[in-house]
Amino acid sequence: MERKTKFIPKEYYHIFSRGVEKRRIFLSEKDYRRFLILLYIHNQPQSFRFGNFLAVTGNKIMDIYNKERERTLVSVLGYSLMPNHFHICLQEKEEGGISKFMMKVLTAYSMYFNQKNERSGPLFVHPFRSVHIGEDAQFRHIFSYIHLNALEIREPNWKQEGVKDKKESEHFLENYSYSSYPDFLGSNRVEGKILDLPALPDFISRATLDMKDYEGWYRKDIV
Repeated sequence: MERKTKFIPKEYYHIFSRGVEKRRIFLSEKDYRRFLILLYIHNQPQSFRFGNFLAVTGNKIMDIYNKERERTLVSVLGYSLMPNHFHICLQEKEEGGISKFMMKVLTAYSMYFNQKNERSGPLFVHPFRSVHIGEDAQFRHIFSYIHLNALEIREPNWKQEGVKDKKESEHFLENYSYSSYPDFLGSNRVEGKILDLPALPDFISRATLDMKDYEGWYRKDIV
C-alpha cells in the first residue's frame, strides 16, 4: 500500500500502529522494555545485533542505552506504548529517516516477538500510520493525546467523560514506565536517552509539562 504522507526533513509527524487483528503486541514487561530499547539503538544508520552485543561483551540488555550512536535518523520527541498499539512523535532529520527507523524497529521487534512466542507472520498492521503535524495547535493536541493515552488503561472513557480522579490519574501517569511522560517531569531514568529534547518546538516546555497542560491542550483543541 502506497503511503499518503510524505516525510520532509525538519517536519514533525505522529506515527502510530497496532497489532494485526487488534491483537496484543506487548505481553510482558520484557516486551515493553525491548521495544523501548529498539527505539534507542535502531535510531542510527548502522545495524545492531543484540546477540553479538550480549554474548560477546557480556553486557546486560539495559547496557545498550550506554552505547554511543554516531548520528540518529530521527528525533524522537514523545511516545506511549499500549497493550495493542503505540504512538510516537518524530521529527524527520534526513530524507528517508522515519521510514528507515520504523522499518528497523518494527522488523526487529516482530522477529523478537515471533521467536519468543513461537509464531510466524506479520505482527503489525502494514503500513504504519502517519500524520503530518503542520500547526502549533495540532502539535499541542497530538503531544497531549500521546501522553494521556495511557489513561485508557485506568479510565477507559476519559476521552468522552473527562478525567474523574485527577490526583490518582496523575499518579498513574507518573508511574507508567512505557511512556515518555516521566521524562518531562524531570525523571532521571535511562530511557530518557531515547528522546531528543532540544528538537522540541520552542512553545513546548521541556521541564514543566504536567497532566494539567496536556488535558488543557487536548480539550481546547477538540472543542
